Amino acid sequence: MVSTAPTAIQLNSFSVAQADRDLDPTSFLATAPTWYPAVVPGGVHESLLAAGVIQDPYTDTNEASVRWIEERDWWYRATFPGVDAEPGERLRLVFHGLDTVVTIWLNGEELGHHENQFRPAEFDVTDLLQAGNEVLLRFTPPLAGRSIPPSVRAMNEALAKLYVPEGAAAGDGDGGMPFEIESGPLSATLSLATTLRKATFSWGWDFGPRVASIGIWRPVELVREPPVAIVGHHVAVSGLRPGADGPRGFADVVLRVQLNHGKPGLRARVKLVSPSGATAEHEFPFSGSGSAGSAGDTASTTVTVVDPELWWTHDLGAPDRYDVTVEVVQDRTVLSRVTDRIGLRTIELDRQEDPEGGRLFRFVLNGVPVFSRGAAWVPASMLVGSVTDQKYRDLLTLARDGNMNTVRIWGGGVYENDAFYEITDELGILVWQDFMFACTDYPSRDEHLQREVELEAAYQVRRLRNRASLALWCGNNEVQMIHGGVFQGLEPGDWGWDFFNRILPAAVDAEDGFTPYWPGSPFGEDPDDGFMAANGFRDGDRHAWEVWHGMSMTSTPEQFESIGHSRLYRRYADDTGKFISEFGIHASPELGTLRRWVRDEDLAVHSAAFDAHNKDNPKDKHDPILEIVTGLPTTLDEYAQFTMVSQAEGLKFGIEHYRRRQPHCSGALIWQLNDAWPGFSWSVIDYDLVPKAGYHAARRAFAPVLASFRETAAGAELWVSNSGIAAVRTTARIARVGFDGRTRSSETVEVELGQGDSRAFWEGAAAVDEILWVDSDDETFPANRLLPEEVKDIAFESRGVESTVTRVDDTTATVEIRSAGYNFFVHLDSPAVGVRFSDNYFDLRDGEATTITVRGLTADSDLAQLVALPYAGSLTRTAS
Repeated sequence: MVSTAPTAIQLNSFSVAQADRDLDPTSFLATAPTWYPAVVPGGVHESLLAAGVIQDPYTDTNEASVRWIEERDWWYRATFPGVDAEPGERLRLVFHGLDTVVTIWLNGEELGHHENQFRPAEFDVTDLLQAGNEVLLRFTPPLAGRSIPPSVRAMNEALAKLYVPEGAAAGDGDGGMPFEIESGPLSATLSLATTLRKATFSWGWDFGPRVASIGIWRPVELVREPPVAIVGHHVAVSGLRPGADGPRGFADVVLRVQLNHGKPGLRARVKLVSPSGATAEHEFPFSGSGSAGSAGDTASTTVTVVDPELWWTHDLGAPDRYDVTVEVVQDRTVLSRVTDRIGLRTIELDRQEDPEGGRLFRFVLNGVPVFSRGAAWVPASMLVGSVTDQKYRDLLTLARDGNMNTVRIWGGGVYENDAFYEITDELGILVWQDFMFACTDYPSRDEHLQREVELEAAYQVRRLRNRASLALWCGNNEVQMIHGGVFQGLEPGDWGWDFFNRILPAAVDAEDGFTPYWPGSPFGEDPDDGFMAANGFRDGDRHAWEVWHGMSMTSTPEQFESIGHSRLYRRYADDTGKFISEFGIHASPELGTLRRWVRDEDLAVHSAAFDAHNKDNPKDKHDPILEIVTGLPTTLDEYAQFTMVSQAEGLKFGIEHYRRRQPHCSGALIWQLNDAWPGFSWSVIDYDLVPKAGYHAARRAFAPVLASFRETAAGAELWVSNSGIAAVRTTARIARVGFDGRTRSSETVEVELGQGDSRAFWEGAAAVDEILWVDSDDETFPANRLLPEEVKDIAFESRGVESTVTRVDDTTATVEIRSAGYNFFVHLDSPAVGVRFSDNYFDLRDGEATTITVRGLTADSDLAQLVALPYAGSLTRTAS
């Protein structure tokens, strides 16, 4: 039997109203405010949008029209009936997420003040509840009254002497900057926010607008906590051991249970049920039970699981999980019970010496080295409280289907909701988890801020430690890189050092103990990289922004033929980094997405509304690259396609290079997977969840086994890279294809390759008038090709494509596409949000046919829209 168990009453029926600054509850209520139904979880913007008070801030140029929201006080109100506590029971009012500066009252009595978006606000209200109850919250402007800390101002002044970013306006900027920046890492607003634990991207970034969320962004609960309740549990594998004979193996599993209060005679009981149904039950005592005034009692033990069914990433095996039941028992009575689903696995960060020089940087899952293939995750909306579980699932499923095995949660956003990590566990995707610090110095010697960071870190590590998908805790995004670059060193000081070297690793060690910790991204320690070690080539991870931003890869400036060549994707070939945790190229979303968010009359290349949806500067930064790759676009359709071509060809080139370097390089994470609003960015999936051409190029390049061509002085080499779980044996067919799409000659080569290996199998000449093509009959790897020149310089002889559409059922259809001539960048446009194509943006040779599966249709979908289209550049050349 279960005598008592924690229960929760949801309190999400709130109203919201605005008010003058700093009123107390009595004065505020006396103003007879106008109340609107509040969207909880959500925020003020979502509530006002639902009430028709504001227009959607993502549409056209509306973002500026909602700036006033962050400058007002906002009150939330809810009422709920009384609850009688049972003997020994406590009643806790829990706000799981408050964004951000807020004071809370219950029945006229102030409960407390809270200033951290990243941890709950909890209050014992056992003795405060009445027959009818009213809770009030006052959110105040998050930046009101704040000043830039001296250490941050000093950083800004030093940085200003070195760097004036493109797009910055001259003048007397705030925060020690001799220029003004609207948003992002160098903005005065971000400098003000360094003492505030709120998502740094709230104030605008180079991929999103300034729409600073505010309000109750996670659920509110009244929790009934019995006298004895489980408040924490941890199930982790400390080691794997092979069997003495045969295939049997063993996992040493640490079980830990934490209570709110201890009492004599308590025991913990943990039951593990494997995916195949094998059951094991373990019972063990609590240490210290019965000691006077004992609280937070803990029971722990290590058990052996025979023939463990391990959790793997989806590309290496099955992401199996155990059903876990944790109970506290006294005699035959169960006092408290929690259930969970937990994958058994080991995860290590391998930094052994690399024979190439420096040190490796790679994850080892269950003893198997992993090449991390994936992307960085940014919040799926600027309004973080409105991201649904379904949107998590849609995006992460696209990542899985895109052959990605890793996502990196970027430190400028938020720790995502529990549903996110539940889905990554289910789908078999590793999570690199940044702590929420990004791109600026932090006053880490401020005692109040230190305490907030300690509480936040302890809470988040406890919350996520049981996630099989959790691969790494990382201190921040780009703090050491920027600070070290400016001051040419990372000596201890008031810039974040105490956070990243003391407080955060201590929290990971105390609350987890099994997941690796890394001080920052990027970060490295090799002295041969000098003051650039934090983003060096010989150790740790690095952000490869030399491409796109046109920066130098050395401490001395490099010379380039043009600005476009300084930003060109071909520079990835010079990158010898060990793990590339950011690299990316901008691209437009599909035209259908743009037209859903910008009115047709305002939608033209570099119109005001068009450029308002591009937060990178200068707005024409891509143009010098396009001049080289595709030529400059003359129409909106060309702009969308040409930027997608540039991104797709660039990501393909970069991923292939990094994978050929395996194991010296063991990770390629694209910046970025998704978007926070409908704009132009580095994402490969746009805000409406439509994959760009870059997504499909990366999907093919991220296949577990990749065949790719490497250009050499003598011609080209064919490399095969194996990131799968088993050795590979196949036959590769290499063809020389004319621009008319016809095969001129072909040959085969036998391929045998071990797990984790990458090497060349063929070398030959490469002519300027032919395309090298490789495939295999058994489809061990996806077909690939090497173009002899940039796209704009190739005279593809396209004679068009034919499409035949067949409806399978109400939600599914197939499109058979047949090519005449060589057709580059064949694609189908999405007829509606939610429609998915099994493949898109691909090349077809003369006479070649392929069949695309289309899902997400409705019974009313117009199948006539499912027409394969050739490349816009091909149409331009044909017309001319």
